[in-house]
Amino acid sequence: MGKLDGIEALLVDLDGVLYVEDEPIAGAVDALAALRGAGIGLRFGTNTTTRSRRATLEKLAGLGFEVGDDELITPAILARRLCEERGHRRVALIMDGGIKEDFAELVEVDDSPDAVILGDLGSAFGFEILNRAFRLVMDGAELVALQKNRFWRTADGLSLDAGPFVAAIEYATGKEATVVGKPSAAFFDLVLGSLGAEASAAAMVGDDIETDVGGALEAGLAGIQVRTGKYEEGFVAESGIEPTATVGSFADVPGLLLGDE
Repeated sequence: MGKLDGIEALLVDLDGVLYVEDEPIAGAVDALAALRGAGIGLRFGTNTTTRSRRATLEKLAGLGFEVGDDELITPAILARRLCEERGHRRVALIMDGGIKEDFAELVEVDDSPDAVILGDLGSAFGFEILNRAFRLVMDGAELVALQKNRFWRTADGLSLDAGPFVAAIEYATGKEATVVGKPSAAFFDLVLGSLGAEASAAAMVGDDIETDVGGALEAGLAGIQVRTGKYEEGFVAESGIEPTATVGSFADVPGLLLGDE
């Protein structure tokens, strides 16, 4: 049997796999429909922290992808769960305003928060914002990072993601962030639990060799690397991570998993 025989559940990354910014990957819409038609359990996992769940679902629909609300897994879900488990009610939300609606159950405060939840602010990141986060963490707030990706691909090339800014706060405070997005074990546990699937019967499709493929392999899933989005052959080679399979794009995944079906 091959390493991908018996795959019953699939976790799919979004940006760089199904689309790049506002353009769907060629053949991705049909590929998703084929996988769904074959009965493969689907979940969609994103580390995007500049767009709310509602807005993400709207974008997917606008690009032609049929994704149910219960199928989308985001770092915000895990961050809220973490805060509930640890009794963090008052939080500082350092992230794009659009995603704050996903934290409506928590109380956003400027002073003495229980936790600082750090997302992505893109070009709005700067000394003042980072220094505020630094001071709040130094005063005792827990640092929670929605994700720690190093970079991502935009229309004009590779760009810094939130990871370097999370690392800056960690370095300055000497405190390690709790990261809830991929590749955290909690993220993959949530996906598998929602599907009722065993890790050995699941796979992740991603463009990030570390966060997507590496995280999946560490959690016991198969890791399928696509050569779209942020994929760079040099990054894969330097990572030392060996994907279970590598394909040109998401359009090739049905053939990989379903064969001649």
